[in-house]
Amino acid sequence: MAATDPQVLALAAQITESREQDIPLLLLKLKGILSNSSLGCEESNKIKQDVYDYGLTQYCLLVLKRDHSQLHGAWATAAQLAEILSHCCVGLEVKEDPEEFYKKFLPSAIDSLLVLGKRLQARFIRAIKDKEKQDFLRWFQTVTDAICWLFGGHIQLAACVLQNDRFLQLLITDDVETAIIMMSVLHNILRINSSALLQVEEETLHSVLDELVYKLSSTTNPAVGSAATKLLLSVVKLCKQLVQLFTTRYKGLKGLLSKQWTGKGFDREVNQLLDLLYLEQSSGKGEMQRASIQVIRLAAFETSMEFMIITVLKVLEESRTQDCGSSEGPEWGSDFAATGAEKSHCYLVVGAKREQELQHLTKQKEDEALKLQMQLQRQRAMRLFHERQLALLEVVHASQVNKYMQEMEEKSALTIQRFWRGYRARRTFHQQKQSLKEYKAAVIIQRAASQMSEEMSKELHMQAQAKLAQFLLRSRLDRRAAQRREALLAQVNTDVELLMNAPGLAEATEKDLGVFMSRSIPVATKARQSHNTMLKYAQWPWWKKLGEEFMEDDVIPDSAINTELETLFIGGRKSF
Repeated sequence: MAATDPQVLALAAQITESREQDIPLLLLKLKGILSNSSLGCEESNKIKQDVYDYGLTQYCLLVLKRDHSQLHGAWATAAQLAEILSHCCVGLEVKEDPEEFYKKFLPSAIDSLLVLGKRLQARFIRAIKDKEKQDFLRWFQTVTDAICWLFGGHIQLAACVLQNDRFLQLLITDDVETAIIMMSVLHNILRINSSALLQVEEETLHSVLDELVYKLSSTTNPAVGSAATKLLLSVVKLCKQLVQLFTTRYKGLKGLLSKQWTGKGFDREVNQLLDLLYLEQSSGKGEMQRASIQVIRLAAFETSMEFMIITVLKVLEESRTQDCGSSEGPEWGSDFAATGAEKSHCYLVVGAKREQELQHLTKQKEDEALKLQMQLQRQRAMRLFHERQLALLEVVHASQVNKYMQEMEEKSALTIQRFWRGYRARRTFHQQKQSLKEYKAAVIIQRAASQMSEEMSKELHMQAQAKLAQFLLRSRLDRRAAQRREALLAQVNTDVELLMNAPGLAEATEKDLGVFMSRSIPVATKARQSHNTMLKYAQWPWWKKLGEEFMEDDVIPDSAINTELETLFIGGRKSF
């Protein structure tokens, strides 16, 4: 058995004896060990085997699963560790317990890298300064390169990347830079494993293709259009089975490509994609076939109408010839005028029929275009809704995700139940409509038949007026109360959104702090006094806290705080 590399052995011993917060910086030394130019292929693979055997690769994965903002060096360290992890796994052949490595470790590594990429993408989108945006984009590119390098060395991971929900979350974005990077990742997946799209579930396949077509229809940026077009062309070339899916599921794609993306600098790819879509003959419902059928129908229609005109004119001519042999004899000038009028009438009939046919075809095309537009609008609305939901999930603490999902499921169930009850009540009402009519008719008849004095009628009228006034007053009060509840609910939702979207203390700026500061001097003074009191309590000696061993860390006795916090001020507003 070959000896262990001394550098790996020394690093493993150093990590074992170090503190937890120092481990990420120590793991960065693996980059220098692996990138030694004097190492051959076999020696490099041997070092990777030693790194895995001593658990250093597992350490990298564990560090990436932690909160990256807490690392020393933050996101730069996390991006370098992602690169190191991918290089340690590529070329590694585990012989002892391979199922643990191929079935558990590698998919877990892919998931961790995608999570890191999603967080970097969100930071890049929210960044304001140019320097921050450049840094986050560079780290995002490093992480995506690490993902490509990893599934390039282990081809079976290509389908695993596509099947992961976080890959679709990364692809669904309106940001130009990160969208182009993610489309390049998808292009690498197809280049390495051309059948990867056919190995995933149908819903995932449709989601990926829907997003690519949506990018073509919702943007005018040539870079995004070029990347999406080239990617769709690769999909059609590599996966011949998907050509029919394109022609049936995306009927307006050919018109979109020819009208919106012709003459944008990548006409060769656009023309190739259009040719492949037009040459699709398996379904018998291609656009060229429909156009040919329409032309044939129009030609047959015109031919039949012309034949009918000629036949009618011949019949009229024969009838006039027969009339010429009679004793009366027609006037040739009037016959010629009548024949010209009849010809004009026949041609007008043909023109009207042709105009109706053209109007019908035009209306049919407009209806198809409107249907496609409405479908794209619905997809865009659903996409925005999912983006907002994913953004909210990102800021929710990990321990609260299950609670949040449970609340969403309960709200969805209540909505479904409400619509079902309304539908059932309306159906029951329509079924009982005739019975209600009969009941009302009987009540009217009984009311007309009963005898009532004038005094009783006046008293009944006054009672009805009083009840009506009470009802109107109560309904007005109810409306005011409902408006007040809605206003309070909107205020609470706004405050909760501000709190959930608040950045961490390490990232907070003066502008962010100003949102949560109160404009009231008494309230600010009161908050400052409470803060000073809590600081004093935290600095008490241990002998003053002997009776509080079982008290939670975040609970302070009322005797220690003389100032009571009665309200919470957010952005200058008072919330009770």
